[in-house]
Parts: sequence; C-alpha cells; structure tokens
Amino acid sequence: MSKLTMTTALALSLAIAWSATAQETGSETTDTEAAPVEDAAPVAEAEPEAEPVELDLDTVVATVNGTEITLGHVAAIRDRLPQQYRQLPTEVLYEGLVDQLIDQTLLADQAEGEGALDRRRVRVQLENERRGVLANETIAEVLNSAVTDDAIEEAYEEVTSGMTRTTEFNASHILVESEEEAREVITELDGGADFAALAQERSTGPSGPNGGNLGWFGPGQMVPEFDAAVQALEVGGVSEPVQTQFGWHVVLLNETRLSPLPPIEQVRPEIIQQLNQEALQGEIDSLREGAEIERVELDVPEGALDTLDLTAE
Repeated sequence: MSKLTMTTALALSLAIAWSATAQETGSETTDTEAAPVEDAAPVAEAEPEAEPVELDLDTVVATVNGTEITLGHVAAIRDRLPQQYRQLPTEVLYEGLVDQLIDQTLLADQAEGEGALDRRRVRVQLENERRGVLANETIAEVLNSAVTDDAIEEAYEEVTSGMTRTTEFNASHILVESEEEAREVITELDGGADFAALAQERSTGPSGPNGGNLGWFGPGQMVPEFDAAVQALEVGGVSEPVQTQFGWHVVLLNETRLSPLPPIEQVRPEIIQQLNQEALQGEIDSLREGAEIERVELDVPEGALDTLDLTAE
C-alpha cells in the first residue's frame, strides 16, 4: 500500500467512525413516554419530496472556499482505498469520503498559502504523482487493447502446441493371492468369461466391485512391475500373472490416450498476464526508440540516496 493510500485510509477511518457514531446517536430514542397533550395543534402537511437529482462525475458535493469537490473526486479517492473500507455501506462511506476531501482541501489551501509549492519536496512529489497518473492512463489503454478473445485463443494454441503430452492408460485388473489363482483367472478369460464380472467375483482389490477398473493413469503412477506390464500390452490385451507387493494381478488394457491439454479457462489468467507484459513492453520499447533520451551516467556511492534531504532548499 502506498504512503498516500495509507494516510488517506487512516484519516478516513476517523471520519467514517465519527459519521457512523453520529448516525447511531441520532437514531437513539428514550423509553420515557411523552405526557398526553390535549387539543394538540393540527399536524402540518408534509412538504412534497424533492425531485431526485441526476448524478454524474461532475456533480458538486461540496465547495470549500470557492474550490468545488465533485463526485468524480469522491470516486477517485474511493478507488484508492483498501478493500475493507470499500465494503462499507454507501451512506457511511460517502460521508466519510466527502469529509476527508473537505479536510484535505482545507489543509492543502493552508499549505499553499504558506508557500508549500515553492518547496522542493512538494514540487518533486507533485511531479512524480502527475507522471504516475498519466503513465497509468497509457498503461490502461495498452492493456485494454492487448487482451481480446482472439489474442487469448491464439496464445493458448501457441502455449499448448509446445506442451509435452505423455501416453495415459486406462486399465482394469483382477487381484488374487497366488500365481495359481491368477492362472485360473486367465484360463476362465480365455474360455470367454467377462473380465468385469470375473473381477467382481474373484478380485480382492478395492476396485473389484467396480469390475477392476482403475481409471486413467500415467507412466510411473503405478508400482514398477504393474507399470511395465501395462505398457507392454496392446489395447484389449490381457497380461500374464504380474506379481507386486499387493499380490498377483491379471491386467486388461482398456484403452490409451495422450494426456489431455489444460482447458483454456485454467490457463487464461497466465495467458492474460503474458499478453499484458508483452504489450506493455512492446509499447515501452517503441516509445524509447522514438524518444531522445539523454541519461547521465553517475557514480552513485552505496547509501548516497539515503543521505539526500528533500527538505533542504
């Protein structure tokens, strides 16, 4: 958070706290019943409600010694607040922001009247602030034009075309306790038994009730003996008995595929960041090429910047 934003937020918290307290105090009522009044005067008719005012950024919300404060000023300072302040109710936030701008205007007028604009510290800070605001406008324009659906799609194709895709396997297995039982399973399969039904009947593994299906997995995700057996099979092939630490397996390779590419929405934030960086760097490079830049090479000793005093005139 910048120093200016922090200062604004701290000052605003006082204004908002005062505004909220005032609202609570104004809404309090006593429990004491009013004494009945005989022959009370007739109640005056309520005045008709004023027509709602159309608001825009040029709407004046306050005038301080002739200086106008507009909704545009309110919106701009609101955008610089920390998130926790922006979540406050509008009626509280608005009053606090207007009070803050009034106080800032009074303080700024006093500083200007005391010759603050002639001080080096004030001048360079105002110059840097102006430079930063204008630079941000250019940045916003560049980034707005850089990120389009077509640009994102093109970048996605470029990124994914260079991705390495591995073969993934979808396999089923029947797990039994001995090699003899595994060979009995293979004999039954050779005789036309259904693999899934046989897995439900004989497999001791947790995938048995699901017909032995293990779903999709990539190279190295299974124990080495099982992994090697799967990679040696053709689609639709059944392995010889495979021994692992879990027992004896009979493996069926259902199908293979290349590992899927990440969906575009998954990599969209990274693509947008890349497009923004490339567009901004391209704009800066172009501006530098067309500009006359004379950079004075100085031998600045370590810590020299710490000793410079902006208050010195």
